[in-house]
Amino acid sequence: MRVKSRERDGVTILDLSGDITIGQGDVELRKEISELIFNEKKKIILNLRKVDFIDSSGIGEIVRSLTTIQKNGGILKLLHLEAKVRDLFTITRLITVFETFENEKDAVDSFN
Repeated sequence: MRVKSRERDGVTILDLSGDITIGQGDVELRKEISELIFNEKKKIILNLRKVDFIDSSGIGEIVRSLTTIQKNGGILKLLHLEAKVRDLFTITRLITVFETFENEKDAVDSFN
């Protein structure tokens, strides 16, 4: 998995691409979230448009990211859940835990 970080109107957007799986994407995501928390970035969006596959470790890491960010006074939202990823979040009922968006502007504006 690859992560590209960018900012828009005070919100950090992590553009993820590839698979979020055990030993690959999960470690990279944890590292990226830890760095954002260290730098006191509290408004974070995970852009999942180019994520093809998420295994149970990847799901666990996304949930851990949410918990870590919330414990540090931040907010995590999800953007562009493709069909397979949306189905996974629906089946696991995590779709009710995360605020999700299909439009980047709407996601960024939701922090205000």
